[in-house]
Order: sequence, then structure tokens, then C-alpha cells
Amino acid sequence: MKFSRAAVVDAVGDGLLSFPITDFDSAGRFDAESYRRRLEWFVSHDISAVFVAGGTGEFFNLSLDEYREVVRIAVETVDGKLPVIASAGLSVESGKAFARAAEEAGADGILLMPPYLTECPQKGLVEYARRICDATELNVIYYNRGNGILNADSVQALADQCPNLIGLKDGKGDIQLLNKIVKTVGDRLVYVGGVPTAEIFAEAYLSIGVNTYSSAVFNFVPDMAVKFYKELRKGNREAVKQITNDFFIPFVDLRDRKAGYAVSLIKAGAEIIGRPAGSVRAPLTMPTTEERQQLATLVEKARQL
Repeated sequence: MKFSRAAVVDAVGDGLLSFPITDFDSAGRFDAESYRRRLEWFVSHDISAVFVAGGTGEFFNLSLDEYREVVRIAVETVDGKLPVIASAGLSVESGKAFARAAEEAGADGILLMPPYLTECPQKGLVEYARRICDATELNVIYYNRGNGILNADSVQALADQCPNLIGLKDGKGDIQLLNKIVKTVGDRLVYVGGVPTAEIFAEAYLSIGVNTYSSAVFNFVPDMAVKFYKELRKGNREAVKQITNDFFIPFVDLRDRKAGYAVSLIKAGAEIIGRPAGSVRAPLTMPTTEERQQLATLVEKARQL
């Protein structure tokens, strides 16, 4: 770790968070040099932390060996400019293994993904997260998503048991639940918006004290993504409304056409701007030619906003 816990908390809690896609070559193998160039480009923008091998980065589609390489390259490339957060999860033992790999590579924290597949009781979810937290010195942000949704009492219990738990990322978009968690747990944790295309929830997040979110579209429209975040924080409602109407609503409509497009469209967008990262891995699929054309039109519109 290159950053203190307090510094990571500050970075994650206030500022735009970037989640780079993971580069694959034409044969579907991890492309280290393309990924390195992508990260160099990322950190040239006004962001506060880099989350690698996240949902947008297809964590669920990486082997442990690939993951090690992804995190190692990220830490080397970012070179202490910003905190680097990697993912962990799947099962308790897998989560420990990913956390160890992230720690060995020099990451500053992990984003703890939900368990794999099975439905989970609250007590079991807390135990799942606690065991992985206890197995690492890294800062941990719990991702409240999918089959791993913690209620307010469970978040409080986990925070009480795990001093290295620093944050909660919302992946559900249930503002009532998130507001209850924020009000119950308070500033013991930092809170991050994390539904797919989080900008569409940004105003609601901000209204309950969630100051930042993960921006997937930053991968292909970074200037607009940064502008949107800054105008949101300044309270410029007209600018936020314009960008939402002109870009984010039509983008969400396109995203909702097919499951997994929250990732697939991001890779397509990167290709459109001349920074290709290959195709997504199965079970995800890439957009059709027509959908790529619609996305290209949105990219052009974003450049004018």
C-alpha cells in the first residue's frame, strides 16, 4: 500500500472514481501493454482513485493469474499518483486469494464483490465479508449488489467487526435502503454510488450524502464524465439536466436492450474513440453494428456537451 487508510478514505469519498475496462487481444488474452497505455491515459484526467478488475473490468471473467498481472501493472503504472483498488470475491477462499494477490501487488484496497450464485441470509453475508476482511491488511469496500445485499443492521455489524472496512458501494439503486444505511452507520464508512451508469442516480445519491460514484462511461467520454461530476457538485442543475437528457438517458435506453451491456457498451465505446480493448468474454456479448452506430452518435454528442 502506498496510501494511508485516511488518504484512501478521502480519495474514495470525494472525487470521481474511474473503473477501467480490461484489455484483451484478438485471441481474447489479456493485453498487458494496451492496458498499461489505458491506465496512463486514465490518470492524466481529474480523478481521485482507480478501481481495477472491477465489474466494468470483468473481474468475474479473469483467472487469478490474469488478475495478478492486472493489479501489478496498475500499481506500477499509476505509480502512487492515486490509490489503486482491486476486486475480490466469489467464495471466502477465492476472496482471500484475490485479496492476497492484490496485497502482494501493492494495491491500496479491495472492492469486495458479492458471493457467487447462491442466495444468502444476512448472517451468512456478514460472515462471508468478515472472513475476507480478516484475511487482509488492505482497506475493504463492500459492494452491495446482486445476491449480496446487506441491510443497515448487517452493514453496522460488519463495520463494528472489521476495522479495515472503510466503505460501502451501492450497486442496487434502492435509495431508501441506502439512506437507511447512511443514517444508521454514519461517517464510520464512506459511501460510493455504483449502480450501472451511476450518473443516472447521481442527484439522488448526492441528496443523501453520497458524494461520489463509479463512472464506467469515463472509459470513452472522460471529459464529459468529469464535467458532469463537477457541475453536479457545484449544484449546476441546468448543466446536469442537459447532459442527463442528451447523453445519459439515451445511453441507459441503449444499455437496457440486453443483459450485460453495462460492460459491453463500454468496450464498444472505447473502440469508437480509438482506444480498443478487445471484446468482452462470454457470457457477455458485444453490441450489434446498429447499436454501435447509435453509440457512436452519442459519443459525438458527448464531445459537444
